Amino acid sequence: MALAESPIVADYAHERALIAAGYPRVAGVDEAGRGPLAGPVVAAAVVLNAEAIPDGIADSKVLCAADREAVFAALTETADIAFAYGSVAAIDRINILQATLAAMRRAVRALPRAPDAVLIDGNQLPQNMPCEARPLIDGDARSLSVAAASIVAKVMRDRLMTRCDAHFSGYGLASHKGYSTKAHQTALAALGPCPLHRRSFWRVAACFEKQEELVFDTEE
Repeated sequence: MALAESPIVADYAHERALIAAGYPRVAGVDEAGRGPLAGPVVAAAVVLNAEAIPDGIADSKVLCAADREAVFAALTETADIAFAYGSVAAIDRINILQATLAAMRRAVRALPRAPDAVLIDGNQLPQNMPCEARPLIDGDARSLSVAAASIVAKVMRDRLMTRCDAHFSGYGLASHKGYSTKAHQTALAALGPCPLHRRSFWRVAACFEKQEELVFDTEE
């Protein structure tokens, strides 16, 4: 009988390896919001204090909102954190990948003390990084620093989208944060896109085209 694979557990091994190689301050970098139809993408950078790493750090996707908020609060007391937004306008102008990478670079540069190296979730690196940068596939599940960054990014984006729900009601931004759920697609079809929607995403573009067709038909 084949043994089940052990789940990946985030640890501090990648950071320790960089520290041993001469990079004493290591930041983890991750993003939240690449997939949604509405709102900005948010990148975060976190430098953990190796002597005071909060309990409960894990990939933000496996934590409930209350646990993310609790870890976020602990990180603000023990770690250096920074975040940056990639706006909807930037996403539509340069595409979601490039807007994400640019936000990651800004988040690293916004840290209160410059890091010596960064671990970035995924397989691509932003250009013109201010320090040594290493990609780490599934970094949010393998590195405590990257997992911490994923939590900061997710918490900040969720808070923003909850506030946006008060200004753009009807889309459920406070409940599903702009993701392409069935409820969001139904609202998008019924209400049309709002200024937070990403025109470069095909589901949103299709709604804009439909609106333009209706205007054209009315003018005829």
